[in-house]
Amino acid sequence: MKTFACGDVVPGCTAHFTAADESAVLGMVAAHASADHGLATVPPELVAAVRAATTSV
Repeated sequence: MKTFACGDVVPGCTAHFTAADESAVLGMVAAHASADHGLATVPPELVAAVRAATTSV
């Protein structure tokens, strides 16, 4: 299991994601980035930051 807290990358965001693997977490984060942060695409720098902040549960 992997987990990610959006606030670790976007100060003030309280969203948290937990999934079986990093790929699933990234999918949820991409949907969240679009719906809640207005990002049409997730830049590679943001993907790298999310990967760095994703931890094992």
